[in-house]
Amino acid sequence: MNSLANKVALVTGVTRRQGIGAAVALGLAKAGADVYTAFYRPYDRQRPWGIEDTEPEQILEALRQTGVHADGAEVDLAHPDGPHTLFTRARERFGPIDILVNNAAYSTPTRVELMTAEELDRHYAVNLRAVLLLCREFIDNHTPGGAGRIINLTSGQGLTPMPDELAYAATKGGVDALTLSVSAAVAGRRITVNAVDPGPTDTGWILDEQRPALLAAAPTGRLGTPEDAARLVVFLASDAAEWITGQIIRARGGY
Repeated sequence: MNSLANKVALVTGVTRRQGIGAAVALGLAKAGADVYTAFYRPYDRQRPWGIEDTEPEQILEALRQTGVHADGAEVDLAHPDGPHTLFTRARERFGPIDILVNNAAYSTPTRVELMTAEELDRHYAVNLRAVLLLCREFIDNHTPGGAGRIINLTSGQGLTPMPDELAYAATKGGVDALTLSVSAAVAGRRITVNAVDPGPTDTGWILDEQRPALLAAAPTGRLGTPEDAARLVVFLASDAAEWITGQIIRARGGY
């Protein structure tokens, strides 16, 4: 196992037990890191999959059962002050942050014919602006000489068209671009910056009528799981990945 003992991780988008954020947080905790989570229930309440109100707290309890310290906060990252508020709370609770995982995302159906400025701005605020502002918080507060890890979750928008989720695709494409450029900006400071594209992942969003087609297209015969993504994130957070930076890693099971 890649040990993360004595490390502190901040993970966003840790609202649902079935989500990638929960699996990532648990993977980091099992590797020994203390974990601060960010969650936001109002978004998931409005989505088809829904949420139990106590899920963020259940996730935190599962993290604590691994033996690490864990805490979290409900923060709307779409608010301009959200990233600063979140990072400040995490630092006040656990001290310097060694690992930042930008997993929170906003996605609603957005075809070009129905695009509005409001919906585009909401996608931008969460999927791109908050990611970059959290990166800035991390870099500004990084301990000189220490190893830092920034890991962004992205999508396959550069591989196949997403005409029904145009705003999501556009903003996630921005995540790919900023990952490369931010990595170059901080390479001399022992901070690595990478992005993970986990491909179609079974987190509760897949409708029954969508599943057969997705499985038929899966080279491995199955869909991705949150744990698949989590294992890669834990590796990228470890010392073993210190030579990897500026990469968009397509861990898609052959999709």
